Amino acid sequence: MNSSIFSASGRSNQKTAFDLLRPLRQWIENLQVRNPITARRIAQLIPSQCPFERDLQVFGRTVAHIPPLCKLNPLYEEVVGLRFRALCYLADECGEDITALI
Repeated sequence: MNSSIFSASGRSNQKTAFDLLRPLRQWIENLQVRNPITARRIAQLIPSQCPFERDLQVFGRTVAHIPPLCKLNPLYEEVVGLRFRALCYLADECGEDITALI
């Protein structure tokens, strides 16, 4: 393995030539939250924790655990960042109490 191509984690340091989701990522990152109604909707629609994590129980005993899978979503970081920007807008600009949305 050539150390100049791969990092310690085994991922390539070179950017891929073709990223299908790049325009969508940039669009989400460039969204400006400037409306309290929209900010509240964003904060309510995007969950604060992964909704897919579960304990499977049979007769009161846990037989399996499904780990959080949200980080497998290729847009996870951008969507979480959008929720964070919406919450910051509500708290900083609108002066709202966001503890109910967290």
